[in-house]
Amino acid sequence: MIPGGQPNMQQLLQQAQKMQQDLARAQEELANTEVDGQAGGGLVKATVTGSGELRALRIDPKAVDPEDTETLADLIVAAVQAANQNAQTLQQQKLGPLAQGLGGGSGIPGLPF
Repeated sequence: MIPGGQPNMQQLLQQAQKMQQDLARAQEELANTEVDGQAGGGLVKATVTGSGELRALRIDPKAVDPEDTETLADLIVAAVQAANQNAQTLQQQKLGPLAQGLGGGSGIPGLPF
C-alpha cells in the first residue's frame, strides 16, 4: 500500500502477472497429464488428458460380444465418463488454489468450478 491507503498498482500488476503465469503453467501441465477411467472391472479403459481430451481407449477382447454391442457401448461411455471425472478432480486440484487466489473459483470464465 502506498500512503493514503491506496494499493500499489505496480505491486498489484506484478501479482496478477504471476498468477496468470501460474495459471498458464497449470493449464499446460493439465494438457500433458493423462488420467484413466475404467468400467466393467477393467474390461474397458479410457485415458484422457487433465484437460479432458480423449487420448486412448482400450477394450479387452472379453468385452466384445457381437450379439450384445449395447453392453460394450455402455462400458465405453462409463469408462470415458470415469476418466473425465478423474480429469475434473485433477483440474480442481491444480487450478482450484489459483482460482481462489484470483478471488474465488466460480466467477472466472473458462474454469470448470
